[in-house]
Order: sequence, then structure tokens, then C-alpha cells
Amino acid sequence: MIAMEQVSVREPILGSGDFGIEQVRLIEKALASGQASEVRQHWQELADRASSPRDIQAAGIIAQLLAHHQDAIRLLESTKFSGVSAYFCGLAYSSQENYQEAQKKFSEAKKAGFDPILCDLRVAGCVRLEGNTDEAEKMLRSLPREAATRAEYSYQMGCIMADRGDTYGALEYFERAVDMDNGHSRALFSLAQLNNQLGNDEDAIRLYEQMLSKPPFYFGALINLGLLYEDREMYGPAAFCFQRALESNPASERARLYLKDIESSAEMFFDEDAARRDKQLEQILQIPITDFELSARSRNCLERAGIEKLEDLTKMTEEQLLAGKNFGETSLKEIKEILEMHGLKLGQNLHRKQPEPLYRPEELSPEERALHESTVSDLDLSVRARKCLSRLGISTIGELVSRSADELLSVRNFGVTSLNEIREKLSERNITLRGD
Repeated sequence: MIAMEQVSVREPILGSGDFGIEQVRLIEKALASGQASEVRQHWQELADRASSPRDIQAAGIIAQLLAHHQDAIRLLESTKFSGVSAYFCGLAYSSQENYQEAQKKFSEAKKAGFDPILCDLRVAGCVRLEGNTDEAEKMLRSLPREAATRAEYSYQMGCIMADRGDTYGALEYFERAVDMDNGHSRALFSLAQLNNQLGNDEDAIRLYEQMLSKPPFYFGALINLGLLYEDREMYGPAAFCFQRALESNPASERARLYLKDIESSAEMFFDEDAARRDKQLEQILQIPITDFELSARSRNCLERAGIEKLEDLTKMTEEQLLAGKNFGETSLKEIKEILEMHGLKLGQNLHRKQPEPLYRPEELSPEERALHESTVSDLDLSVRARKCLSRLGISTIGELVSRSADELLSVRNFGVTSLNEIREKLSERNITLRGD
């Protein structure tokens, strides 16, 4: 990476001159250059001494740049608004999900001469976040043609497409926004989220990393990137993300649990040779029975028993095979020789049999049957939990509730946080895991 030029921030922050958009851009550049700690130190000094309107406004705007939204509102509401201070106060209110106040501040910023198109775009965004998607789109399309050249316009249109379930339309707009402004953090975040949901993990990681390449660090992006790192067993970077998330939101129990999970995962001993052997064994188990020269009698008996690959044989006992029609000692010897040739034996994987369902379809009401046959995607689980269930081959809620908590926890990267999430989602439907 090319080292970015360091910016002198003491004078813009603590000096006695005007504090406006030019000083804001300098501080943003400093944050992008990795000078967050320096900016934070000078900001704290400014906030402690702030008494003049200039210092209060500067402290409030920098608080917003550092993602200290409540401090930004407190400081900016205590002094007379300029265009830039009203705009940043609007950003702070929007970050706190107070969209009515945010709209008022963006309108005040526009009246005070701050970038009118950007203010209108932000107002439309607040209207959308309040749930008025159609009204927000109408507002966007009524703006002057110049608005469509802004990254913020494409971002807001992407959000509208996403709200309406048009994933690929949203992707197109978010990509356009990032092309226009590769530092548009909200567009990067939305684009990363969509790629994550579509299974494009490499693109999602790249976009989250791009978004987090400069402060302020966004909590949601840190959590999502940490989970992606963890899924790839990159425990160091994952722990860094969860730790930063905790620093930005110390009250977050979710970040605390994720960090605890990652610390447990990182302490697990990893035997590379054993992992390689496991992979080779898995390949052997998948070898089809048709690959072997068997007698017609043995082949027919295995076919009647539904045995298609070596793995199926390792889940059978001698007694079960001999109980099959026309399956005698000669066929048994033939099968055992094939297994021994590959280092396998009958019954060694009896524990890997799929668990029996806890219910019979005919015993369920139509409503209960529909619930058990519905897919786990209906539970609206986190990406991490969905991937763990996928590794177990679980696609329906019926298959999920036939598993115990211990079975789920045995899956790589499946921690207590994901288990509690699944239990909560199941309890909403008045069902539980096996053994709960």
C-alpha cells in the first residue's frame, strides 16, 4: 500500500481561524491517512476548552466525524447553526435514527447555503428510512439533473431498490455510487452486505476492508467482516474486528460473545496432517460402489439396500447386511475385502447416520407439517448461522429440530452465539431443538 500524506491537524482543530468545510475536508483527509488518534486527542482538548461558537461548532462537527453522534448533537445544538454545522447535526440525528430532526437540520443547512442538492438527497434518505419508499423515490426523481451525477443519488436509489426486493437493481446502483466515490462508506457497506448474502465472500471482504480502511469504524461492518474472517479461520483479523466493535460500542453483548467465541476457536489445536487425512478419507468414502468389480449377487443386494457408496457401507453392521435377501457370507467377505483395501471397515461410521426425525408427518397437523417442511431461510438467521447449518446439510426446519445443541456446536465456527440465535428463532415458533 502507498503511504498517504500526513496532514497537520492541530491548527485546523485548535486554531482561532474560521472552521468550515475546508477544515472539515482536511480532518477527513487526516482520518483517511490513519491519524485518528491524533485527531481524537486534539478534539478532546478542544471539547474540554470549548466556549466560543467557533470552538463549539468545530468540536461538534469533529465529534460526528469520529462517530460520537450524541456528543455531536449536544455540542451543535448549543450554538448557532451555520450551513455546515446544521448539515453535520443532521447526520448525527440520522445516525441516531431520529429522522424527523435530521430532516429539519438538512433543510436548515440548505437555507444557510450548504450544498442544496446534497441536503435534498439526505432529506429523501430520511423519508425512505421512515418507511415512505414511494415518496422518497418521487423526491429523488424530482431533483435537478445534476443530482444524478452524485454518488449519494445512486446510493439512495440503490436503497429503494433493496427495500423493494430488487437485489440486482440495488447492486447496480450501489456499484455506480462506489464508482463515483470509492470512499462512500454507506454504499460500500450495502454492496458488501448484498455480496455476502449472495455468497460472494471474497467481494464482500474486499468491500468491507475498503470501507474500514479509514475511520470512523462502523459497528455493523466490523461485525460482518469479523464473521467472514472467522469463517475462513483467520482468527487474528477476526478478533481485531470484534475488539474494535467493542471499543465503539462497549455495551454490545453480541460483539462480546463473538470475541469470546473467536478466542475459544483460536485456542483450538489444529493438526494440519490430521486435516489432510480427514480430507483424503472423505474422498474415499464418496467412491461409488459401481467403481468396484463385484459379483452380480453382491451388487444386486447392495442396490436393494440403497447402498451407493463406501460411506453407506461404513454405516452398516455385518448383521444388517446378512439380514438382506440372498446376501450371504461370500458376499460379506467380498465387501469386507474392498473396505479393508481402503482402510475402512463395516460399522465404523454408525455414529454418522442422519438422526431420525422427531415426528411422523401423519402425526402432525397441516400447520405443523408446513412449519417442519419450511426452509431454514424462513428463520431469517445471520450469515454465520446459515453457513453452519449448510455444512450440516440442514435445509428444513424439521431437519434442524431433529438435531441437538451438542451436534450443532460440533460444527466449525458454530458458537454459543449462533446456538442462542437459533433457539430464539425456534422459540418464536413454539418449537425446540432435540433435547432442549
